[in-house]
Amino acid sequence: MNNQEMEKALQTNVTHGLDDDEVKDRLRKNGFNELKEGEKQSAILLFFAQFKDFMVIVLLAATLVSGILGEYIDAIAIMAIVFLNGLLGFFQERKAEKSLDALKEMAAPQVNVLRDGQWLKIPSREVVVGDILKFSSGDRIGADLRIIDHSSLEIEESALTGESLPAVKCSDPLMNEVEGIGDQENMAFMGTMVTRGNGVGIVIATGMNTAMGKIADLLQTAETKETPLQRRLEQLGKILIVTALILTVIVVLTGVIQGHDLYTMFLAGVSLAVAAIPEGLPAIVTVALSLGVQRMIKQKAIVRKLPAVETLGCATVICSDKTGTLTQNKMTVTKVWSGGKLGMSVVLVTIRSESFL
Repeated sequence: MNNQEMEKALQTNVTHGLDDDEVKDRLRKNGFNELKEGEKQSAILLFFAQFKDFMVIVLLAATLVSGILGEYIDAIAIMAIVFLNGLLGFFQERKAEKSLDALKEMAAPQVNVLRDGQWLKIPSREVVVGDILKFSSGDRIGADLRIIDHSSLEIEESALTGESLPAVKCSDPLMNEVEGIGDQENMAFMGTMVTRGNGVGIVIATGMNTAMGKIADLLQTAETKETPLQRRLEQLGKILIVTALILTVIVVLTGVIQGHDLYTMFLAGVSLAVAAIPEGLPAIVTVALSLGVQRMIKQKAIVRKLPAVETLGCATVICSDKTGTLTQNKMTVTKVWSGGKLGMSVVLVTIRSESFL
Protein backbone atom coordinates (compact mmCIF):
# COMPACT_ATOMS: atom_id res chain seq x y z
CA MET A 1 0.00 0.00 0.00
CA ASN A 2 1.52 3.33 -1.08
CA ASN A 3 1.30 6.60 0.86
CA GLN A 4 -1.78 7.85 -0.98
CA GLU A 5 -3.67 4.61 -0.36
CA MET A 6 -2.63 4.68 3.30
CA GLU A 7 -3.81 8.29 3.60
CA LYS A 8 -7.18 7.39 2.09
CA ALA A 9 -7.63 4.25 4.19
CA LEU A 10 -7.01 6.15 7.44
CA GLN A 11 -9.09 9.15 6.34
CA THR A 12 -6.38 11.70 7.02
CA ASN A 13 -4.37 14.36 5.20
CA VAL A 14 -0.57 14.34 5.27
CA THR A 15 -0.31 18.09 4.65
CA HIS A 16 -3.05 19.23 7.02
CA GLY A 17 -3.48 16.50 9.60
CA LEU A 18 -6.71 15.89 11.54
CA ASP A 19 -9.01 18.60 12.86
CA ASP A 20 -10.11 18.85 16.51
CA ASP A 21 -13.60 17.40 15.95
CA GLU A 22 -12.20 14.33 14.19
CA VAL A 23 -9.62 13.83 16.96
CA LYS A 24 -12.31 13.98 19.67
CA ASP A 25 -14.46 11.50 17.75
CA ARG A 26 -11.57 9.03 17.36
CA LEU A 27 -10.57 9.39 21.00
CA ARG A 28 -14.16 8.62 21.99
CA LYS A 29 -14.22 5.51 19.77
CA ASN A 30 -10.74 4.09 20.42
CA GLY A 31 -9.69 5.57 23.76
CA PHE A 32 -6.39 7.14 24.74
CA ASN A 33 -3.04 6.03 23.40
CA GLU A 34 -1.79 4.26 26.51
CA LEU A 35 -1.12 0.78 27.82
CA LYS A 36 -4.05 -0.38 29.91
CA GLU A 37 -3.67 -2.48 33.02
CA GLY A 38 -5.84 -5.53 33.48
CA GLU A 39 -8.03 -5.91 36.52
CA LYS A 40 -5.64 -5.96 39.45
CA GLN A 41 -6.11 -8.43 42.24
CA SER A 42 -6.88 -6.67 45.50
CA ALA A 43 -4.32 -6.81 48.30
CA ILE A 44 -6.66 -8.93 50.45
CA LEU A 45 -7.26 -11.52 47.70
CA LEU A 46 -3.55 -11.59 46.89
CA PHE A 47 -2.76 -12.26 50.55
CA PHE A 48 -5.27 -15.12 50.85
CA ALA A 49 -3.98 -16.56 47.56
CA GLN A 50 -0.75 -17.37 49.42
CA PHE A 51 -2.63 -20.05 51.37
CA LYS A 52 -3.76 -22.10 48.36
CA ASP A 53 -0.64 -24.27 48.41
CA PHE A 54 -1.37 -27.90 49.30
CA MET A 55 1.27 -28.03 52.05
CA VAL A 56 -0.18 -24.89 53.63
CA ILE A 57 -3.66 -26.43 53.58
CA VAL A 58 -2.24 -29.51 55.32
CA LEU A 59 -0.67 -27.30 57.98
CA LEU A 60 -3.95 -25.45 58.53
CA ALA A 61 -5.69 -28.79 59.02
CA ALA A 62 -2.96 -29.77 61.49
CA THR A 63 -3.54 -26.50 63.32
CA LEU A 64 -7.25 -27.22 63.61
CA VAL A 65 -6.62 -30.70 64.96
CA SER A 66 -4.01 -29.38 67.43
CA GLY A 67 -6.51 -26.83 68.71
CA ILE A 68 -9.22 -29.48 69.12
CA LEU A 69 -6.79 -31.66 71.06
CA GLY A 70 -5.94 -28.77 73.36
CA GLU A 71 -2.38 -28.38 72.05
CA TYR A 72 -2.71 -24.62 71.88
CA ILE A 73 1.03 -23.90 71.87
CA ASP A 74 1.51 -26.16 68.85
CA ALA A 75 -1.51 -24.60 67.12
CA ILE A 76 -0.21 -21.06 67.71
CA ALA A 77 3.27 -22.03 66.51
CA ILE A 78 1.92 -23.57 63.29
CA MET A 79 -0.33 -20.56 62.65
CA ALA A 80 2.61 -18.19 63.13
CA ILE A 81 4.66 -20.16 60.60
CA VAL A 82 1.82 -20.23 58.07
CA PHE A 83 1.13 -16.51 58.56
CA LEU A 84 4.81 -15.62 58.12
CA ASN A 85 4.94 -17.76 55.00
CA GLY A 86 1.91 -15.91 53.59
CA LEU A 87 3.36 -12.48 54.41
CA LEU A 88 6.67 -13.24 52.68
CA GLY A 89 4.94 -14.40 49.51
CA PHE A 90 2.49 -11.48 49.57
CA PHE A 91 5.12 -8.75 49.90
CA GLN A 92 7.32 -10.34 47.25
CA GLU A 93 4.52 -10.48 44.68
CA ARG A 94 3.41 -6.91 45.46
CA LYS A 95 6.97 -5.70 45.02
CA ALA A 96 7.43 -7.49 41.72
CA GLU A 97 4.26 -6.23 39.99
CA LYS A 98 6.27 -3.73 37.95
CA SER A 99 6.52 -5.37 34.55
CA LEU A 100 3.80 -3.21 32.99
CA ASP A 101 5.21 -0.09 34.67
CA ALA A 102 8.54 -0.82 32.98
CA LEU A 103 6.80 -0.89 29.59
CA LYS A 104 4.93 2.33 30.35
CA GLU A 105 8.23 4.07 31.03
CA MET A 106 9.22 3.31 27.42
CA ALA A 107 6.32 5.36 26.05
CA ALA A 108 7.10 8.82 24.70
CA PRO A 109 5.84 11.54 27.09
CA GLN A 110 5.21 14.02 24.24
CA VAL A 111 5.12 13.91 20.44
CA ASN A 112 5.10 16.37 17.52
CA VAL A 113 1.78 16.07 15.70
CA LEU A 114 0.22 17.85 12.72
CA ARG A 115 -3.22 19.22 13.61
CA ASP A 116 -5.20 21.67 11.46
CA GLY A 117 -2.09 22.41 9.39
CA GLN A 118 0.10 23.26 12.41
CA TRP A 119 2.79 21.26 14.15
CA LEU A 120 2.01 20.93 17.86
CA LYS A 121 3.69 19.21 20.81
CA ILE A 122 1.07 17.19 22.71
CA PRO A 123 1.04 14.35 25.28
CA SER A 124 1.45 11.01 23.50
CA ARG A 125 -1.71 9.64 25.16
CA GLU A 126 -3.78 12.05 23.03
CA VAL A 127 -2.51 10.63 19.72
CA VAL A 128 -5.13 8.93 17.55
CA VAL A 129 -5.07 6.71 14.47
CA GLY A 130 -4.57 8.91 11.39
CA ASP A 131 -2.42 11.51 13.15
CA ILE A 132 0.71 12.68 11.34
CA LEU A 133 3.78 12.57 13.60
CA LYS A 134 7.30 13.77 12.99
CA PHE A 135 10.33 12.60 14.90
CA SER A 136 14.09 13.00 14.93
CA SER A 137 17.21 11.60 16.58
CA GLY A 138 16.71 11.08 20.33
CA ASP A 139 12.89 10.89 20.17
CA ARG A 140 10.80 7.93 21.26
CA ILE A 141 8.10 6.84 18.82
CA GLY A 142 4.69 7.64 20.32
CA ALA A 143 2.58 5.04 18.45
CA ASP A 144 2.86 2.47 15.65
CA LEU A 145 3.51 4.42 12.45
CA ARG A 146 3.73 3.88 8.71
CA ILE A 147 6.71 5.99 7.60
CA ILE A 148 5.85 8.33 4.71
CA ASP A 149 8.99 10.50 4.63
CA HIS A 150 12.47 10.20 6.12
CA SER A 151 16.10 11.27 5.99
CA SER A 152 18.85 8.80 7.01
CA LEU A 153 16.41 7.28 9.50
CA GLU A 154 17.56 4.55 11.91
CA ILE A 155 15.54 3.26 14.87
CA GLU A 156 16.66 1.06 17.78
CA GLU A 157 14.08 -1.74 18.17
CA SER A 158 15.87 -4.19 20.48
CA ALA A 159 12.97 -4.23 22.98
CA LEU A 160 10.79 -5.75 20.24
CA THR A 161 13.22 -7.63 18.00
CA GLY A 162 16.33 -8.27 20.10
CA GLU A 163 18.54 -6.86 17.34
CA SER A 164 21.52 -5.06 18.88
CA LEU A 165 21.99 -2.70 15.92
CA PRO A 166 19.50 0.04 14.92
CA ALA A 167 17.22 -0.81 12.00
CA VAL A 168 17.57 1.24 8.81
CA LYS A 169 14.14 2.53 7.78
CA CYS A 170 12.56 3.50 4.46
CA SER A 171 9.24 4.94 3.27
CA ASP A 172 8.72 2.73 0.21
CA PRO A 173 5.94 0.12 0.09
CA LEU A 174 7.26 -3.38 0.76
CA MET A 175 7.19 -5.68 -2.25
CA ASN A 176 6.26 -8.76 -0.21
CA GLU A 177 4.08 -9.28 2.86
CA VAL A 178 6.16 -9.69 6.02
CA GLU A 179 5.06 -10.63 9.54
CA GLY A 180 8.18 -10.12 11.65
CA ILE A 181 8.61 -6.68 13.19
CA GLY A 182 12.28 -6.65 12.29
CA ASP A 183 11.41 -7.02 8.57
CA GLN A 184 8.91 -4.15 8.45
CA GLU A 185 11.35 -1.51 7.21
CA ASN A 186 8.69 1.12 6.50
CA MET A 187 7.22 0.95 10.01
CA ALA A 188 8.13 2.61 13.33
CA PHE A 189 6.82 1.12 16.56
CA MET A 190 5.68 2.61 19.84
CA GLY A 191 8.40 2.82 22.50
CA THR A 192 11.36 2.44 20.12
CA MET A 193 14.10 5.08 19.95
CA VAL A 194 15.23 7.11 16.93
CA THR A 195 19.04 6.91 16.89
CA ARG A 196 19.72 8.76 13.64
CA GLY A 197 17.99 10.97 11.12
CA ASN A 198 14.38 12.11 11.12
CA GLY A 199 11.07 11.14 9.63
CA VAL A 200 7.31 11.61 9.32
CA GLY A 201 4.70 8.89 9.71
CA ILE A 202 0.97 8.18 9.82
CA VAL A 203 -0.32 6.57 13.03
CA ILE A 204 -1.88 3.18 12.23
CA ALA A 205 -2.27 1.79 15.78
CA THR A 206 -2.43 3.19 19.31
CA GLY A 207 -2.53 1.89 22.87
CA MET A 208 -3.08 -1.83 23.29
CA ASN A 209 -3.30 -2.35 19.51
CA THR A 210 0.39 -1.51 19.09
CA ALA A 211 3.22 -4.06 19.11
CA MET A 212 4.15 -2.87 22.61
CA GLY A 213 0.51 -3.18 23.66
CA LYS A 214 0.46 -6.82 22.59
CA ILE A 215 3.48 -7.47 24.82
CA ALA A 216 1.69 -5.75 27.72
CA ASP A 217 -1.36 -7.95 27.10
CA LEU A 218 0.78 -11.10 27.12
CA LEU A 219 2.32 -10.05 30.45
CA GLN A 220 -1.11 -9.73 32.01
CA THR A 221 -2.75 -12.80 30.49
CA ALA A 222 0.16 -15.26 30.64
CA GLU A 223 -0.94 -18.68 31.86
CA THR A 224 0.42 -19.58 35.28
CA LYS A 225 1.95 -23.04 35.49
CA GLU A 226 3.20 -24.96 38.48
CA THR A 227 6.96 -24.94 38.91
CA PRO A 228 8.96 -28.15 39.58
CA LEU A 229 9.28 -27.12 43.24
CA GLN A 230 5.53 -26.64 43.64
CA ARG A 231 4.86 -30.05 42.08
CA ARG A 232 7.40 -31.72 44.39
CA LEU A 233 5.97 -30.03 47.49
CA GLU A 234 2.46 -31.10 46.52
CA GLN A 235 3.64 -34.69 46.03
CA LEU A 236 5.43 -34.56 49.39
CA GLY A 237 2.29 -33.24 51.06
CA LYS A 238 0.21 -36.08 49.66
CA ILE A 239 2.78 -38.65 50.80
CA LEU A 240 2.81 -37.14 54.30
CA ILE A 241 -0.99 -37.14 54.50
CA VAL A 242 -1.28 -40.77 53.38
CA THR A 243 1.54 -41.81 55.73
CA ALA A 244 0.00 -39.94 58.67
CA LEU A 245 -3.42 -41.51 58.06
CA ILE A 246 -1.94 -45.01 57.83
CA LEU A 247 0.03 -44.47 61.06
CA THR A 248 -3.08 -43.14 62.80
CA VAL A 249 -5.12 -46.18 61.79
CA ILE A 250 -2.33 -48.57 62.85
CA VAL A 251 -1.90 -46.89 66.25
CA VAL A 252 -5.65 -46.78 66.95
CA LEU A 253 -6.24 -50.41 65.89
CA THR A 254 -3.20 -51.68 67.81
CA GLY A 255 -4.25 -49.84 70.98
CA VAL A 256 -7.85 -51.04 70.77
CA ILE A 257 -6.71 -54.63 70.19
CA GLN A 258 -4.53 -54.35 73.28
CA GLY A 259 -7.54 -53.20 75.30
CA HIS A 260 -6.97 -49.45 75.49
CA ASP A 261 -9.81 -46.94 75.36
CA LEU A 262 -10.87 -46.04 71.78
CA TYR A 263 -11.06 -42.29 72.49
CA THR A 264 -7.62 -42.26 74.10
CA MET A 265 -6.07 -44.16 71.21
CA PHE A 266 -7.77 -41.90 68.68
CA LEU A 267 -6.25 -38.83 70.34
CA ALA A 268 -2.85 -40.55 70.41
CA GLY A 269 -3.12 -41.42 66.70
CA VAL A 270 -4.13 -37.91 65.70
CA SER A 271 -1.31 -36.42 67.79
CA LEU A 272 1.14 -38.72 66.00
CA ALA A 273 -0.25 -37.64 62.62
CA VAL A 274 0.13 -33.96 63.50
CA ALA A 275 3.68 -34.54 64.74
CA ALA A 276 4.57 -36.26 61.46
CA ILE A 277 3.84 -33.10 59.46
CA PRO A 278 6.90 -30.80 59.15
CA GLU A 279 5.39 -27.44 60.13
CA GLY A 280 8.56 -25.52 59.35
CA LEU A 281 8.98 -26.81 55.78
CA PRO A 282 6.88 -24.15 53.96
CA ALA A 283 8.53 -21.35 55.95
CA ILE A 284 12.02 -22.69 55.26
CA VAL A 285 11.27 -23.00 51.55
CA THR A 286 9.83 -19.47 51.43
CA VAL A 287 12.80 -17.97 53.25
CA ALA A 288 15.24 -19.77 50.94
CA LEU A 289 13.38 -18.55 47.85
CA SER A 290 13.20 -15.01 49.26
CA LEU A 291 16.98 -14.99 49.67
CA GLY A 292 17.28 -16.05 46.03
CA VAL A 293 14.93 -13.23 44.97
CA GLN A 294 17.03 -10.69 46.89
CA ARG A 295 20.15 -11.88 45.07
CA MET A 296 18.29 -11.51 41.76
CA ILE A 297 17.22 -7.96 42.68
CA LYS A 298 20.86 -7.04 43.27
CA GLN A 299 21.46 -8.14 39.67
CA LYS A 300 18.57 -5.86 38.57
CA ALA A 301 16.25 -8.76 37.71
CA ILE A 302 12.61 -8.77 38.86
CA VAL A 303 11.01 -12.09 39.87
CA ARG A 304 7.21 -11.99 40.03
CA LYS A 305 6.63 -15.36 41.70
CA LEU A 306 8.82 -16.83 44.43
CA PRO A 307 8.86 -20.41 43.03
CA ALA A 308 10.19 -19.03 39.71
CA VAL A 309 13.59 -18.59 41.40
CA GLU A 310 13.88 -22.35 41.83
CA THR A 311 12.79 -22.94 38.22
CA LEU A 312 15.47 -20.55 36.99
CA GLY A 313 18.01 -22.34 39.18
CA CYS A 314 17.09 -25.64 37.52
CA ALA A 315 17.82 -24.24 34.04
CA THR A 316 21.20 -25.14 32.56
CA VAL A 317 20.67 -23.65 29.09
CA ILE A 318 18.55 -20.67 27.99
CA CYS A 319 18.01 -20.46 24.22
CA SER A 320 17.33 -16.99 22.81
CA ASP A 321 17.73 -15.90 19.21
CA LYS A 322 18.85 -12.34 20.12
CA THR A 323 20.79 -11.06 23.13
CA GLY A 324 18.85 -7.80 23.10
CA THR A 325 15.71 -9.72 24.07
CA LEU A 326 17.20 -10.32 27.51
CA THR A 327 19.61 -7.40 27.83
CA GLN A 328 19.98 -3.66 27.27
CA ASN A 329 22.56 -3.99 24.48
CA LYS A 330 25.16 -2.41 26.77
CA MET A 331 28.51 -4.12 27.19
CA THR A 332 30.47 -3.40 30.36
CA VAL A 333 34.11 -4.28 31.08
CA THR A 334 34.22 -6.21 34.35
CA LYS A 335 37.79 -7.61 34.38
CA VAL A 336 41.05 -6.74 32.60
CA TRP A 337 43.88 -9.31 32.39
CA SER A 338 47.39 -7.99 31.75
CA GLY A 339 50.85 -9.43 32.38
CA GLY A 340 49.59 -12.42 34.28
CA LYS A 341 47.41 -10.43 36.67
CA LEU A 342 44.40 -8.16 36.76
CA GLY A 343 45.43 -4.68 35.61
CA MET A 344 44.44 -1.57 33.70
CA SER A 345 46.02 -2.36 30.32
CA VAL A 346 43.50 -3.93 27.98
CA VAL A 347 44.92 -7.27 26.88
CA LEU A 348 42.21 -9.79 27.75
CA VAL A 349 38.82 -8.38 28.65
CA THR A 350 35.85 -10.15 30.26
CA ILE A 351 32.58 -8.52 29.29
CA ARG A 352 29.08 -8.95 30.64
CA SER A 353 25.82 -7.66 29.18
CA GLU A 354 23.64 -5.38 31.32
CA SER A 355 20.37 -7.03 32.41
CA PHE A 356 17.18 -5.70 30.83
CA LEU A 357 15.32 -5.06 34.09
